[in-house]
Amino acid sequence: MALLDLLGRRWALTVIWELRDGPLSFRQLQAHGGAISSSVLNDRLAELREAGILEAGEDGYALTEEGRRLLELYPPLDAWAERWAQRERAARA
Repeated sequence: MALLDLLGRRWALTVIWELRDGPLSFRQLQAHGGAISSSVLNDRLAELREAGILEAGEDGYALTEEGRRLLELYPPLDAWAERWAQRERAARA
């Protein structure tokens, strides 16, 4: 439940997703993240670092090994979410 709480926070999944191809600086994350404020980004980065999902280095923020493993779970979750959305649309029709 703690993980779902963390990942359910605004912008947490976006930050993880944006780091999928490698390290990004704070400003790059902010630019890639869209409308994320600097204070919220700071909060998410601190929380994700504390959870061991990402780390800060010379090149910026990067996923840890555990963060990369978590990212591997995105495609099945996305597939499930798409099936769920289709069921919801069909139920409303």
